[in-house]
Amino acid sequence: MGKGSGHNGAPGAGLRIDKWLWAARFYKTRGLASEAVGGGKVHVNGERCKPARRVHTGDRLTIHRGPQVWELDVVHLSDQRRPAREAQALYTETEESQARRAAESERRRSERAVADSAPSRRPDKRERRKIRRFIRQDGSDRSESE
Repeated sequence: MGKGSGHNGAPGAGLRIDKWLWAARFYKTRGLASEAVGGGKVHVNGERCKPARRVHTGDRLTIHRGPQVWELDVVHLSDQRRPAREAQALYTETEESQARRAAESERRRSERAVADSAPSRRPDKRERRKIRRFIRQDGSDRSESE
């Protein structure tokens, strides 16, 4: 494999999955890619695999990265890490995967908005007194009506 040539092996040879994941920019280092594959975060055609597993064009990969799940088809093979635009040409993501990731992203965004509306600190002494007064007033009204 010459410098700058990408993958020039035999047509059916394939490429190590950890190397392909690194070249496709799913992981920053081959070590991280290898760790993810070995840890069961990456499946090839629905099956767990080892980092040395050969990936071929047409294979379907399922990649779990944090809360995101990517389902994609391998279109091209490359053993070189190229710019992001070129790396995206190595695969096509399925429509269902894109929809799922968008829905998950929206759900996390709405959860974050709810979490941001919660108080950022504990009530101080003055606020605690107000809360106690409010609870006492509310409790006294209830006992009178019963």
